[in-house]
Amino acid sequence: DEDWGLRPWAVTTFEPEKKNIGPKTYAKVFELLLRLKANLLWLAMHPGTAPFYSDPENVKVAAAYGIMIGSSHAEPMLRNNVGEWDEKQKGHFNYITNKDSVYAYWEERVKQSGSNKVVYTLGMRGVHDSGIEGVKTAKEAVPLLERIISDQRNLLQKHHPKDAAEIPKVFTAYKEVLEIYDNGLRLPDDVTIVWPDDNYGYIQRLNNQDEKQRSGGSGVYYHASYWGRPHDYLWLSSTHPSLIREEMMKAYENKTDRLWVLNVGDIKPLEYNIQLFFDMAFDAAPFRQSTYTKTHLQNWAKQVFQTKASEITAVLLQYYDLAFERRPEFMGWSQTEPTTKTTYTSYNHFYYGDEAQRRIDQYQKLQKTATDLRKQIAGEKADAFYQLVYYPVVCAAWMNKKFLYRDKAFLYAKQNRSSAKDYAKLSNAVYDSIAIETEYFNQHLRKGKWNGMMSMKPRDLPVFQAPDIPAINIQNGLLWNVAPEGYDTAAFQQKREKSLPIFTKGIQQKYFIDVYLSGSQPVQWTAEPSASWMRLSQKEGILNNREQKNTVRIWVTIDWNKVPKAEAFSGHIVFAAEGIEQNVKITARQPKDLETFKGHVECNEQISIHANSYVKEVASPNSKWQTLNGLGHTGTSLQSHVSVENIDTVSVGKKAGYITYEFYSFSNSGPNVSVYTLPTHPLNKNYSMRYGISIDDGGVTIVDFKTIGRSEEWKQNVLRNSAVKTVSFSKLEPGRHTLKIYAIDPGVILDRVVINFSAKQKAYSVIPQTIKYQVTSFSF
Repeated sequence: DEDWGLRPWAVTTFEPEKKNIGPKTYAKVFELLLRLKANLLWLAMHPGTAPFYSDPENVKVAAAYGIMIGSSHAEPMLRNNVGEWDEKQKGHFNYITNKDSVYAYWEERVKQSGSNKVVYTLGMRGVHDSGIEGVKTAKEAVPLLERIISDQRNLLQKHHPKDAAEIPKVFTAYKEVLEIYDNGLRLPDDVTIVWPDDNYGYIQRLNNQDEKQRSGGSGVYYHASYWGRPHDYLWLSSTHPSLIREEMMKAYENKTDRLWVLNVGDIKPLEYNIQLFFDMAFDAAPFRQSTYTKTHLQNWAKQVFQTKASEITAVLLQYYDLAFERRPEFMGWSQTEPTTKTTYTSYNHFYYGDEAQRRIDQYQKLQKTATDLRKQIAGEKADAFYQLVYYPVVCAAWMNKKFLYRDKAFLYAKQNRSSAKDYAKLSNAVYDSIAIETEYFNQHLRKGKWNGMMSMKPRDLPVFQAPDIPAINIQNGLLWNVAPEGYDTAAFQQKREKSLPIFTKGIQQKYFIDVYLSGSQPVQWTAEPSASWMRLSQKEGILNNREQKNTVRIWVTIDWNKVPKAEAFSGHIVFAAEGIEQNVKITARQPKDLETFKGHVECNEQISIHANSYVKEVASPNSKWQTLNGLGHTGTSLQSHVSVENIDTVSVGKKAGYITYEFYSFSNSGPNVSVYTLPTHPLNKNYSMRYGISIDDGGVTIVDFKTIGRSEEWKQNVLRNSAVKTVSFSKLEPGRHTLKIYAIDPGVILDRVVINFSAKQKAYSVIPQTIKYQVTSFSF
């Protein structure tokens, strides 16, 4: 996908005499390949890019660098269909109705490339990343594709000095081609099967035992950048290094090692992930340990910058962690194919400690660290730091703030908060910051060396546009107001009783209350708790519209050393200003049975469990769960390892390995248990993506999160890097319970579990874990 960086840079700055990507640009790419210890290039092939073979100098440069030339899944026999197939002259790209023309088209390139170091893509799709023409079903395509591959092989035999079996040939089972393969397509044994990911970093298929025996071997086509549905990610590097390690090492252990191809987009934004991918390809052994990803990143930072390697590593890991939760390019909650408008995010602004603000704060801290580090890295390393660390970090931060500030402007206006207008201004300001920073990257960095390389709006998609914020109209019915955590716009409009969520002893909890201005005049306020066991971060202050001081957020905690000797108790906080008082109810509980319990506890009608917080792990001879460091939304996940092709699901409880969690519930109802896994795909056709789940040694429910094609479920999975399945259980009595999750299929990556009794407050990100700690106080 060279459209938004590499080609504009070549045209504008590096190779203007060609007005395209030409031999001078390719020479730099080939040199990069050698420095990466790589040796193969799938040629640039998008509309507007000159076909590689249209310039004989390109071929000479490839030969000089010893680089093997190949072509993508959509370009059989080294033909750049977009630039070389003229339908007006040659007719339809259809092997049924126009075989002679298509055959001659391929034969011309085979003759031309016979003396070069090349890898031929076999098969046929549409002209450009679309399905093969002339057939209606995958089954109908099988005999046609077999005939095409046979004819292509004969072409190679006819025009090459080598035997066809010795000529490198690949068949990439990409998109609809995988379905054709699954319908019985037979490939010559000497053809390398290339298994693709799903365009979002999750490999769709790997070898079964028969495929491992093929003489042609197998390979992987993997994306670190993508153009297409459900949404592009072409701007910044946002694929987590730990995900790349996990998926590619899974391929390596599966003997999928003849060919590894990485979609690098415009190259420049993806420099570290490219380095990681090819370091793994060259020497995979160290990467068998999941902890080595961090080691590799730190070694790379030390090699590049010589200084501050640990700090740079921490910044980049946090950057990738935040992008794993939601890529910057996905923050508009919009889609492509068809392109939809941006909408409000799914982050909760009123609950879970203000989930949206937590993400803003994380990015703000990261942005500050990157800015401080930039001041400490001088000389020839300064510009490298800007490109590799500073620009992606601050622009990702601004992209997130653009949408989360926009959300706050909209939502707070509904509560008549004066701050709504401030957030609207902030949203527009950070959009301007991205534009200014991108102009610096292109126009001023290294005196314009990279002019044209960085676009802040690839494909001009809605997510990259200025924020669309409706006119804000504040109704000044009250000069001031309070909004406790959980008091969303619906509660405001319905004028519900104001109260905080319930506090439970032993759980690390603090909840907020916002005191805010609605009018234009300053307001002096006070807050007085009805009992000393309620602790407030602030008890008085002045609200005014100057310097964005029209809101104060008060944090409330409980001093458990001062609470009444009762299992449940309550109090209230009185807020007063301008002769008006408002009460917020505070409720807490300390059940005696919890004093000896260690595990997860129901808080406000739900329980949040991180995968690695289990109390017992039991392996079976055939299956087990193992810790996977550095990957997942909680930092550490569990991966299923299964050594047999089929565990008898009837006797899962006896034959499958499992993990156990203990939880304590207060609700007298049946829970819905939502299990969050990474959206991985079955290892091969012999498996699915199953796990089992049970409560209190009851019957095991089998869950399968395998998705088909590019379904709506799959789209949501890759946009959020989570597959979520929910199982409903019958009524549980309040008290202690156990939850077991069984390993059935290999490659299931368990991230977290939420047990919901009747909680209505939704969260997009990880709900803080409700696990019992021995704490009695909380410092602000």
